[in-house]
Amino acid sequence: MIRDSIKAAQVAAMKSGDKERLAAVRLILAKLKDKDIELRTAATQPDDDTLVVDVLQKMVKQRRESIAMYEQGGRPELAAAEAAEVAVIESFLPAQLGEDEVKAAIEAIKAEVGATSIKDMGKVVAALKAKHGSQLDMGKASALVKAALA
Repeated sequence: MIRDSIKAAQVAAMKSGDKERLAAVRLILAKLKDKDIELRTAATQPDDDTLVVDVLQKMVKQRRESIAMYEQGGRPELAAAEAAEVAVIESFLPAQLGEDEVKAAIEAIKAEVGATSIKDMGKVVAALKAKHGSQLDMGKASALVKAALA
């Protein structure tokens, strides 16, 4: 499980004295704990790895936005710190599909659900997320689905 590897990374970072990695791992664990608390009252509990991947993807997205803002604001040192956190967070994410692989998956799902027009985009995106959600950036995938159905 991904959560176990994150906890093991925390211990390893403490033992090695890698303060930057330790801080990033602690941020990840704090976000996961927040999400666990949020889901205590939920009727259904998602699969743990799915939950962890979702949290990690959101954290990466937030940091990428921060990097862009810091670079626009002329603060390269803060952008570099955020980029270091992104590298640590991404080390726990499953390998991402390449653009060609995503396009092939979209074509397979289009054939499977019988999608022919842009009206079927919701069906295709839902099926794509169900099958490959942890392996791709849904923002980019949605654009590819739209292009494939246009």
